[in-house]
Amino acid sequence: MGLEVQIAVSKVSKYAARESGDTVEMIERPRGGLSLVLADGQRSGRSAKAISNLAVRKTISMLGEGVRDGAAARAAHDYLRTLRGGQVSATLNIVSIDLDTRTIVLSRNSPCPVVVITEEGMQILDEPTEPIGIYPRTKPVITELPLVAPTTVIVFTDGVLHAGQPSGGEADARQIVEKALATGAHDAHSLADTILAQAVARDKGRPRDDISVLVLTVTRRADGDEVRRMTVTFPITPAMLV
Repeated sequence: MGLEVQIAVSKVSKYAARESGDTVEMIERPRGGLSLVLADGQRSGRSAKAISNLAVRKTISMLGEGVRDGAAARAAHDYLRTLRGGQVSATLNIVSIDLDTRTIVLSRNSPCPVVVITEEGMQILDEPTEPIGIYPRTKPVITELPLVAPTTVIVFTDGVLHAGQPSGGEADARQIVEKALATGAHDAHSLADTILAQAVARDKGRPRDDISVLVLTVTRRADGDEVRRMTVTFPITPAMLV
């Protein structure tokens, strides 16, 4: 009996914005496994996209060279802070399946918590940390989990927490995930889609911020099927072609 990792990302831009300020990329790790990088640039639209692209590209390049997750996050911080003079920020999450250490590595520079679900229950990772790009000694909060099934990791940007909240308040991450699970969504794609759909609904169909949801699940699988698959759906609107 082996393991299977499923990864899903669902994202939508702020209402009436041409581009999402959130960027997500994936890379295979040189010593085995996968890493996903999610960044949310300051503000929204094209300026935010440029910031999040800088952060993600730097992080991905470092991971691709075998640099450890925490060092890659610090390098992205230094790069963004130097390039933009400490005037802009981005939140940064790295989610890695590290086959070298047989762990799930979670690196977090974001005020948004990360939700982890295992057989022992639900855990909210919300230790205080700073976004990258501004403060000189910024470093990520690193959490390592054993690579075992069943495990679910849920990461999202602040558009999820702020959706439907008056005066910039935040919803409760545990309640958001529990509500999604109550619909019967348990696999990575269903969970990501459900959490995103519920956030958009709280904003009455017009998201007030960019929203991104990343879900990773580790499940047991029967030996035999060793095919790796990746599916992407990328809608192109008329406004994007202007």
